[in-house]
Amino acid sequence: MERADGILRMLKINYASSQDEPHDFSWAPVLEIFTYLEDEQYSVIGNDSRTVLQYMVTDKENPNSVLNIVTKARENARSVQDHITKELWQCLNDFYHAVRDENLVQWLDREDPVSVLDVLIKQGLLYYGTIDITMSRGEGYAFINLGKFIERATQSADILDVKFSDVNYDISIADTTYWKYLLMSISGYELYLKTYRSGFEARNVVELIVLNRDFPRSVLYSINQMMRYFTRLKSDRNVDSYQKIEFLIGKLKSKINYSTTDSILKQDLHEYLEEVKTDLNEIGVTLNQNYFAYA
Repeated sequence: MERADGILRMLKINYASSQDEPHDFSWAPVLEIFTYLEDEQYSVIGNDSRTVLQYMVTDKENPNSVLNIVTKARENARSVQDHITKELWQCLNDFYHAVRDENLVQWLDREDPVSVLDVLIKQGLLYYGTIDITMSRGEGYAFINLGKFIERATQSADILDVKFSDVNYDISIADTTYWKYLLMSISGYELYLKTYRSGFEARNVVELIVLNRDFPRSVLYSINQMMRYFTRLKSDRNVDSYQKIEFLIGKLKSKINYSTTDSILKQDLHEYLEEVKTDLNEIGVTLNQNYFAYA
């Protein structure tokens, strides 16, 4: 569900960008982040905004389309209905039917895509609100949030990495429009304006997305939340598994806590983000092995 939300937000902002700068715009970064396509396969979809939107939202052959992601989430929810509320199941079911609507393809092709994407984004917001209001703060709630923040941290690192690769990791570039759309795609634009008064600078974008403790989509915020929810799973029945995963989360948390923008850039931004994504993946795999592998 977190991935579906991230895809929809990215599509909305990038579509707006494609209308503002039709000649310089490319959908390649979005496809690189959220699909399994190889570079040579991008040409199959092309750079047509409507085609990309349909591929990313409704294409049944795209394993990472919003349609397929929400369908998988619904299947998971069906298998654990005893551990989630009826309201949450109904909310997810409504989202599922909204994204399966036969008219959705036509709306994306003929109507204003931003309005269509807004409807789906609001379904996601309703889902998160329903979790917050109706779910008891037990193991199920902890696991939902662990999954959410692992995915969110990975997305933020991915987006930052791909967007900086577009400008060859040139930290001196002060392209206001470029950084504006990057920040808007992860809902960080307003916070950036309130935090940094000196205009758009690449190093400040890195600091906000990686190191800001209060930005809900920063890597550091997500990891702090992962630790917060993981500690709720501690019990006498799973001491070894708990300690193994606590160590992995704590190690990554310390790595980012003791990083600065200068140290990240000195090491090499791409290398640093790759290490973060590798550590996040290891946490996810170890969680699966120790808590879900029996299934």
